[in-house]
Formats: sequence, C-alpha cells, structure tokens
Amino acid sequence: MKNVIKLIVLTIGLLMLPVMAFAQAEVSHAAGPGLANTAYGYIAVIFFTLAYSLVPLENNIHLRKSKPVLLAAGVIWVLVSLAYTGIGDTHTAHDAIKHSLIEYAELFLFLLAAMTYINAMEERNVFQRLRAVLVSRGFSLRKIFWITGILAFFISPIADNLTTALLMGAVAMAVGGSNKKFISLACINIVVAANAGGAFSPFGDITTLMVWQKGKVAFAEFFAIFIPSVVNWLVPAVVMSLFVDKDVPEALEESVSMKYGAWVIMGLFGATIVTAICFHNTLHLPPAAGMMFGLGYLGIFSYHIKRHENRENLYDPILGAREIECVHPHEGNSFDIMKKISRAEWDTLLFFYGIILCVGGLAQFGYLAMISQFMYLDLGATWANTLVGVLSAILDNIPVMFAVLTMDPSMSHGQWLLVTLTAGTGGSMLAIGSAAGVALMGAARGTYTFGGHLKWTPVIALGYALSIICHLLLNRAVM
Repeated sequence: MKNVIKLIVLTIGLLMLPVMAFAQAEVSHAAGPGLANTAYGYIAVIFFTLAYSLVPLENNIHLRKSKPVLLAAGVIWVLVSLAYTGIGDTHTAHDAIKHSLIEYAELFLFLLAAMTYINAMEERNVFQRLRAVLVSRGFSLRKIFWITGILAFFISPIADNLTTALLMGAVAMAVGGSNKKFISLACINIVVAANAGGAFSPFGDITTLMVWQKGKVAFAEFFAIFIPSVVNWLVPAVVMSLFVDKDVPEALEESVSMKYGAWVIMGLFGATIVTAICFHNTLHLPPAAGMMFGLGYLGIFSYHIKRHENRENLYDPILGAREIECVHPHEGNSFDIMKKISRAEWDTLLFFYGIILCVGGLAQFGYLAMISQFMYLDLGATWANTLVGVLSAILDNIPVMFAVLTMDPSMSHGQWLLVTLTAGTGGSMLAIGSAAGVALMGAARGTYTFGGHLKWTPVIALGYALSIICHLLLNRAVM
C-alpha cells in the first residue's frame, strides 16, 4: 500500500514540475548550480507544459504537433543560456545544446533512412498487395481479428508500429464494412499488438531505437523481452476475441500487383538493417551511419528502376527497333528516391527535435535529476520503470523515455530491459498513448474511439502487468 501511495504521489508530482522544484531545490544531483529554483527554470517548465498540452489536441485544433514544441525548445534554450550567463558561465549552455543536437542528428538520420524505405515499399505496392490478399480470401471476422493481430505483432519490429497499425487497420475496416463493433475491437487489438511487437526490436519503436543507440541494450539482447511482449498482447487479445463474431463476410474482389523492383527493395531494406547492426556491434560506429550507408543501396537501385521505367521502344529507320531512354526521364510517375525522401514524416521528425531539445534544456535546470532521485532512489527501479509505462500512456513514450535516458539512472541490465518493455507497451492502455492509436483513431474516425478503447483498458492493463511479472521471472538473473 505504501508503494501504491508513492506511485500516485509521483504521478501528480510529474505533472506539477514547478511545485517539485520548490520542494526539492537542494538536490545535489541538479545539473545547474541552484538553477532549478530560479525564475528562468519556472518559465521553462511553464513553456514546456503549455506547448506539450497542445500536442494531444492536434486533431481537434488542427495545429501540427511539431510547431508548439519547436517554439518551446527555442524559448527553453534561451532561458538556459540566460541562466548560465547570469552566473558567469558562457560555455556550459553551448556545450549542452551541442550534445542534444548530436542526439537528435543520430535519431533523425536513422529515421529518415527507414522512412524512405517504407515509402519506397509503399510506392511499389508492397503493403497494398498484402492488404489485397487478406481481404480477398473470405476469412471469418474472428480469423481476421487474429491474422491482423499476429501480422501487426511481427511486422512492427521491422516496419515500425505506426505503419503497421495503419496497414492492418485498413484490412480490418475493409473486411468489417459496417460492423462497427468488430472494427473497434480489431483496431484495439492491432494497436496493442503493434506496440508489443515493436518493444522487442530496435526498429519497432522510437523508444527502443533510442535505448539501442545509447548502448543500454545490445541488438540481440532485445529478444530477452520477446515472451513478455507476447504476453502483453496475447492476454487482452484472447479476452477480446471472445466478443468477436464468427460471421464470414463476403470476400472482396481486390487485385493488386507489386511493381517492378519491389522484392529487391525489401531485400535491400533487410540488408540495410544488417548494415546498421554491423556498424553498431562490429565497427562501433553509430547505427545511423549504417542506415545512411544502406540508403545508398536504395539510391543506386532507384536509378536502375528509373531507367527501366523510362524506356520505350522506338523505330529508327537505319538501326531498326531499339530501346532508348525518354528525352525527359524525370517526367511522369517514374521512381525517384528524392521523392520518397520528401515524403518522410517531417512533422514527426521536427516534433522529435523539439522534444529532445526541450527535455535536454530542462535537464540543465536540474529537474530531471530531481525526478530521477524521487523515482529510482525513493521508489526503486522496478516500481519506477513500471510507472514509466503508465506515464507513457498519458504523456507519450518518446519524451518519457528520452527523459529516462537523460537521467541515466544507475540500474541493472534487467531494469533497462524492463523500462524498454514498459515504455514500448504502456501506451496501449489509452488510444492516445501511442502513435499507432492516434493514427488509427484518425483512419477509423467515429468507429475506433477513445471511449471504445477505454472500455478495454482494464484488460490491456492486465496484460501489461502480467508481461512485467513474466519479465521479472524469466530474466531474474539480470535483474
């Protein structure tokens, strides 16, 4: 009971950072010398709170989530600089923001390469082909429920949970038709499965990627939380499947063929992942450098596709029939890697910039050190990491995980695996707790809703709790 009370107090405290600053101003871990209880620090917290409060309202007020956090990041670092300059230190703020920029640059380049590959596969009809196969087979609703869940769980470790959720959600909506109950349950199942699947792979979620790039968990070590991730998804899936009808809807006639080079691009994406792993594990270079190297594979192959698709047979009176390139190879719908790069989720990438710099700036005031002491020293690592997952459902897992990595608490390898699991799956408890849930709410507007998801939160929370217990038992040797 005492620990439960502490958890409640901590949750309230994290949402009231300025109050915590007054209460814990003397913490010795503070990054800045007494900066936590200054006007600059309070204003920084207020700006971050106001900016971040607009993020969940993106679909209602039609303000892209990157814009307020970009503004807040600039304001916070101005305040950091003024605070340090006021005590005669003109170097610390400069060095600190460069560190945050390097953190962001690695994440940005990694994601840019991955997003470009995903966009290329989408343009080559890879995902559309999979969707067409599923909706034309005449499966029952219950089978589609399980098939989309299983595929979401195993595709998300490679393609990321957002892309996977949208793909499987499209299948569920196409098969379900006007059956809103089925579509709602299928979407909840897909969100939980995509988040759980992404938790045991560095490529499945931004949080796992950050943990891997920081060197806290090696690539192969992520598979230690595979079974807990399965439990996290399977428990609520089994319960929800009991409420899915066994009706067999009429098969949809849909035929889609993959375009030229689709299989090769999939192979190159796999080779790029291997390259990033080798860069990190063997060459001890940043994984982002390996991903950009792999983007070069796609760049060369895209040149081949463009030449192939911009040829036409012309007749020359002297040479006869021959293949020549079009006069204007850049016109039309030819494959162009630069177009795929331009279609990256720039709003998301800029949002990450704002979040990383906001959190980095608040760390300079010493707020993260206060939270770290309260969570990891007072509560203990297991309770703290469990709470990280709960907070990620409310505040989004990316700033929460980046804050944990910035705090860098001293804890065992098993605890780093635990926080990876909880940050990756905790967002499933609310529809707004993960990018997958938010995206599907937009795609299935009016059918998959926040309230509909909330009804199943207790069952999802049960899976969350059992996955933690499973991890504590299976991986107790490293706890």
